[in-house]
Amino acid sequence: GNDCVVVVREPKAAVRMSRGSSAGYDRHITIFSPQGKLYQVEYAFKAVRNANITSIGVRGNDCVVVVTQKKVADKLIVPSSVSHMFKLTPTIGCVSTGLIADAKNQVQRARQEAAEFKYKNGYDIPVGYLAKRVADVCQVYTQHAYMRPLGVVPILCGIDFEGKSAVPQLYKIDPAGFFVGYKAIAAGHKEQEANNLLEKKVKAAENGMTYEQAMEAAILTLQTVLGSDVKPNDIEVGVVTVDDPKFRILSEEEVDKRLTIISDRD
Repeated sequence: GNDCVVVVREPKAAVRMSRGSSAGYDRHITIFSPQGKLYQVEYAFKAVRNANITSIGVRGNDCVVVVTQKKVADKLIVPSSVSHMFKLTPTIGCVSTGLIADAKNQVQRARQEAAEFKYKNGYDIPVGYLAKRVADVCQVYTQHAYMRPLGVVPILCGIDFEGKSAVPQLYKIDPAGFFVGYKAIAAGHKEQEANNLLEKKVKAAENGMTYEQAMEAAILTLQTVLGSDVKPNDIEVGVVTVDDPKFRILSEEEVDKRLTIISDRD
């Protein structure tokens, strides 16, 4: 007789799940997408950029300088309580770019690791080893469904003393658990523009930088990418030097002095 053809229309959702784009489970937990991406980890990098803060670290021959923006969100907030700079040990400093609550959690863990290392081994943890421990923890967060990567990029700075030699160290760790040492590095909102500028400055100073040069390079790079002159209360500056290996955050007066010196030079 007359055969009728029944057309079964696949439900929309099924089509969407199978189209091999970023729809499906890979959006929600850290598993590989069909393209081999980990979306949650990529979104963590995005969260850091969206925090709208740029941080910069520069390593000199006998020092490390870190600079970051300081944004006080509200007139009612006490400005001194807003900071992205932390002491992990008396001699290792950290500037965390991204979500501040995640940063504080990570800093707490790093302090614990550093203290445990000193207790077990009887000497201070090397900067690179602390960076590795923090990065290892970040990596674990990319591997379990019940965890989420931290939306933070920490930059660690310190001086490693090995026998008679003193080596300035600067490390950056990302939410994926990748970490590596740098001569100069930027993180956050305008990191690519800042890194391009830093590359030029590092190349220009082939014999490395003095404390003054490192300080100027860091602050000028930040000013340039922000496209405006920064005021002393707009930025935080942390330093560590071979002569004074304790990590310290410069006071507003000291930052003001630095900014004056730099603007007089231009």
